[in-house]
Amino acid sequence: MREIPVYLFTGFLGAGKTTFIKETLENHEFGDDGRTLLLICENGEVQYEPEKFVGPGVRVERIRSEAELNDVNLGRISRQGGFDRVVVEMNGMWENQKLFAAMPPGWLIAQEMALFDTATFMMYNQNMRQLCFNKMQTADMVVFNRCVKGFDKMPYHKEVRIANRKSMIVYEYGPDDIEPDDIIDPLPYDMNASKIKIEDEWYAEWYRDINENEDDYDGKTFVIKGRVALSDELPEGQFAFGRHVMTCCEADIQFAGLLAYYSGAEKLSVGDWVEITAKVRCEYTEAYKEKGPVLYIKKLERCEACNPEVATF
Repeated sequence: MREIPVYLFTGFLGAGKTTFIKETLENHEFGDDGRTLLLICENGEVQYEPEKFVGPGVRVERIRSEAELNDVNLGRISRQGGFDRVVVEMNGMWENQKLFAAMPPGWLIAQEMALFDTATFMMYNQNMRQLCFNKMQTADMVVFNRCVKGFDKMPYHKEVRIANRKSMIVYEYGPDDIEPDDIIDPLPYDMNASKIKIEDEWYAEWYRDINENEDDYDGKTFVIKGRVALSDELPEGQFAFGRHVMTCCEADIQFAGLLAYYSGAEKLSVGDWVEITAKVRCEYTEAYKEKGPVLYIKKLERCEACNPEVATF
């Protein structure tokens, strides 16, 4: 099956999606080497001018409602063929997962860019937190446009990093005037310590980083508090150690845990709060079905619950 790269642009009305796509499709460096399907899911103030598009041709399809963004409709569009890439202008009020679930076989996200108007981002983030988080969570690049020289970038940087540690962040001040984000995010704990203590308020950051940079943790020893989760599917001597983490809002709370090996696991009960001293090994396990960080517990003691019990960034 032929793979079709999909270039996804997300953001709210007025964020500059149409302008960016328009300039891209009018650029010979992008359009000369193939045919493009432009999938428009939102109508903004800026209008496309197909007569200015370059290349073999741009086919325009409009998705006029969220109900139309489904596998049947996109499958019909895909079967008609005649394009080598897909550019999607996503509706700011729809979650990206709606598109991901509807994409036909062979369509693959090649690049995802989220654009935000710096002047309105904090308001949207406060009032529509889930939608903002959803756009930042999977973006390869987050662009804050209409920036003013000297503004405080840290609040914007932090919001992106809560959702996505790896996304590139760019600040745009005007045409051809952009600044890449160079703020360094140091970990709150000392990775060079012989025994690394993870304070209660650091759990979410620790859990995210150990999964994103697992090789950095291989062979390290940690002291950390969490809860016990048991499963009949796990062999004797194994359990899941972790805590409930809220990354976005209360509806997004989920148990974030790692596989743990402990000889006294059968004496534990679901929900027990424990403090463990454990060595991390990055290895393949049946529980993960892939390589991942595993906790080999050297010491375990029951303890009081963390306050608050749910970890946040």
